[in-house]
Amino acid sequence: MIRLILILIFVNPYFMSAQEKNDSTLPYHKIPEMPETYTAGTVVSRMIDGLGFRYYWATDGLTAKDLGYKPSESNRTISETVDHIYGLSGTIYNAATMEVNDRTVARDSNLTFEQKRKQTLYNLSRASTIFKTSDNLSKHLVIFKNKNGTVEFPFWNQINGPIEDAIWHSGQIVALRRAAGNPIASGVNVFMGVRREQ
Repeated sequence: MIRLILILIFVNPYFMSAQEKNDSTLPYHKIPEMPETYTAGTVVSRMIDGLGFRYYWATDGLTAKDLGYKPSESNRTISETVDHIYGLSGTIYNAATMEVNDRTVARDSNLTFEQKRKQTLYNLSRASTIFKTSDNLSKHLVIFKNKNGTVEFPFWNQINGPIEDAIWHSGQIVALRRAAGNPIASGVNVFMGVRREQ
């Protein structure tokens, strides 16, 4: 029971802490300060921070019209791509907390774009914080449960799977919104992890 409550607190957007509810700025408006040392955990944490920064600006200022945009019938809309990244952020977070990705339970499909964006950014920020202090990435398995049982993957699959996939799709959102006529804000510098105010 306690475990279920903790999962709800960390994953459900309606159970965010008071500080998070009162913050006017979401995580990754700028990239966090760099760690002082290089460890496996701090490197993974920084990879997630880079993803969070890209996702923040890729999705900042999207309109309802943008969310429905897709270049052809065979492509995902921007909204569908946001949904996919939201799911990937949950997989990243679950590996950080060593929880199972239970595919027998449907995700909440009633979240607004703003709620999914906020939860995605918090999933990434929390995962980054956990990985930063991890001394053994091998214990952070990627575990999927479906109707046929449970399957586990090593952390390597987390890197080339959900983390890199979410970076890939964040770039797709940038390209799609440009094609839709609403490019990302000018001055976003992914190398420095800040946006230069114009």
